[in-house]
Amino acid sequence: MKIGILQTGMAPDALKDDLGDYPDLFARLLAGKGFSFETFRVVDGEFPASVNTCDGWLITGSRHGAYEDHPWIPPLEDFIREAYSAHVPLVGICFGHQIVAQAMGGKVERHPNGWAVGATDYDFGGKPLRLNAWHRDQVTQVPPMAQVIGRNDFCANAALLYDDRTFTVQAHPEFRPEFVNGLMETRGKGLVPDDLMSVARDRLPLPIDDRAMADQITDFFKMARA
Repeated sequence: MKIGILQTGMAPDALKDDLGDYPDLFARLLAGKGFSFETFRVVDGEFPASVNTCDGWLITGSRHGAYEDHPWIPPLEDFIREAYSAHVPLVGICFGHQIVAQAMGGKVERHPNGWAVGATDYDFGGKPLRLNAWHRDQVTQVPPMAQVIGRNDFCANAALLYDDRTFTVQAHPEFRPEFVNGLMETRGKGLVPDDLMSVARDRLPLPIDDRAMADQITDFFKMARA
């Protein structure tokens, strides 16, 4: 199954050589699951010819806000709606989670209580999952066709399911602890409060459920569809 990665941001240059760029992190997360990958740098205006160019799509995270004025955001929203209408499966992660919600009639805003960083606990329908987070924007209004399937007290709409067509998650299952630590060193200083980063560093050794989320993403892409 061929998955097109719609790249909406880049990892810090200082991390790329050792840890990889965003598409590399997803290829690593989903390794051994029967997928091949092709990357389209939509952040640079590179879009697929059609929603049927690949069997499924994955939208990455980004340092940009879904509500910001960038020339690639309107065509990305059009692509999301076209994929939904064509029943081509799509997964959105962090920014991907947010831009899908915005494209489908929801709302994304900067959270007044600030950041979520590092190992974060979520409730997925009664099943606890711990995933790494890195965000201060959130989906504050859920699109009418979406169902909330993951949440916590800080992020009420942490995962959304749009029937069998689209699955989105606010957290970053592709971020290993060393990548979160690298983000704190390269992007966090002066942006994320020091006390929050201190707590996140203390939680770096905690086990995360990235494999469980990789299985969930895989099951979503491969589920039988009419």
